[in-house]
Amino acid sequence: MACGKEVAKEVEWRIKVEEEEEDTLKRRVVGCMWAATAGVALKVWRFVKKAWELGVNDPRKFIHCLKVGIALSLVSLFYYWKPLYDGVGGNAMWAVMTVVVVFEYTAGATISKTVNRMCGTSLAGFLGIGVHWVASRAGEQFEPIIIGISLFLLASAATFSRFIPTIKARFDYGAMIFILTFCLVSISGYRVDELLAMAQYRMFTIIIGSILCIIVSVTIRPIWAGFELFVLVTGNLDKLANSLQCCVAQYFDGSETSDEESDNKVSEKELLGYKCVLSSKATEEAMANLARWEPGHGRFNFRHPWRQYVKIGASMRSCASCLDALIGCINSDNKASDEMKNNMRSISMKVGANSASVIRELATTMRNMTKSSKLDILVTEMNCAAQELRSLLSSYPNLVNASSHNAKCSAQTETTTSSDIPQAAKIEIPLMQIIQVITVASLLIEIVARVEGIVETVEELSDLANFRPEMCVKSKQHSPDNKISPDQQINEETERTLQMV
Repeated sequence: MACGKEVAKEVEWRIKVEEEEEDTLKRRVVGCMWAATAGVALKVWRFVKKAWELGVNDPRKFIHCLKVGIALSLVSLFYYWKPLYDGVGGNAMWAVMTVVVVFEYTAGATISKTVNRMCGTSLAGFLGIGVHWVASRAGEQFEPIIIGISLFLLASAATFSRFIPTIKARFDYGAMIFILTFCLVSISGYRVDELLAMAQYRMFTIIIGSILCIIVSVTIRPIWAGFELFVLVTGNLDKLANSLQCCVAQYFDGSETSDEESDNKVSEKELLGYKCVLSSKATEEAMANLARWEPGHGRFNFRHPWRQYVKIGASMRSCASCLDALIGCINSDNKASDEMKNNMRSISMKVGANSASVIRELATTMRNMTKSSKLDILVTEMNCAAQELRSLLSSYPNLVNASSHNAKCSAQTETTTSSDIPQAAKIEIPLMQIIQVITVASLLIEIVARVEGIVETVEELSDLANFRPEMCVKSKQHSPDNKISPDQQINEETERTLQMV
């Protein structure tokens, strides 16, 4: 009996242990499921939050999504509305596919792809039908040979044309569509009897989808590639000016007190703004190519010289690369002494400020699309400051403060019989103490020369785009209907006097 009771207790104990293990396992599984669900929910929430912030920061992206939805809804009527479906046959899906493929963010990109698609499809369709007609007349024995040879030659020629820079820049998509369409028409025509009707319906639906994309893209809150290029270039001019002025100020104000450093603290974002100029080449070229497809809009005519903006960007990158070298020199381990920097401080900061003023005036000229009346004066001041800095470099040893060398020179002056020898000629300047400040000054002079290159390209743009003189704009503002304050009149008279001088 005692053994039976012990066995029963042991069995009950095992059952309880197994039940506890099962409960523990269930709790772990449920906990893991809740943790996984919470992790997925958190990731979804972060994704939705980022998407919302993206739409809030640039509402045009949200508008673009709505435009795509509107275009697809309209083109789908060719399936839902029976009269339209009967008119295009079973090829209505080609119109839907065209909308999905060619609708882009900017109007220029949409027009470019639609024109390329229509031209490529039409040309390949006509050639495919022509090749099919010639091959069918040659007989069944030579028909596949003629189609194969024509496919090889035309596809190879169209593929090679995509390597030509002028065609690649504007007609790369059209060449690809030409290859695709010609292959479809020529290959399917070998087994399809009614090839002409099939090609006609497909080209018709593709043209319908393309035209619908252009109408929706241009009429509903259009986003112009030309205007985006305009904003990008003018914004880069401001960033370049801020980076140049902040760089010079940061270097030559480093010897000031801590309170003044906190008051004149340079923004890191403004200092590194020139990097946007260095990395904008591909964007500028792409936007310039797309802007050439756009119709006249706003202040820009149809034949606006968009390629000139690419030249302005190239001249800005030349200046930004020199500025990058200047910042690299400033951040090098070999530091110049405060005494050396103080000798160059005022004129170097003047060169930097004048150069930044010229660049900002160029940005204002482009934004207003007017020929600036102050630009020549600012360029003259910049060149004068650069000439002063150049003269200072040539006479730099005579301007070094000799206070740190008085102890060494006093013993020599007591034993020297000749009192006519200048003191500055006896000062020995260590090369490592002046190499940084001399390099900074020489780079500033080089930046001035490259800023003049930007001025030349902007002036060329003003001539090509027929910018109005600023005085004409002011004369319209100074009509009898617009009253002018006495202070404004005094400022205008001062500007006119400076121009005369």
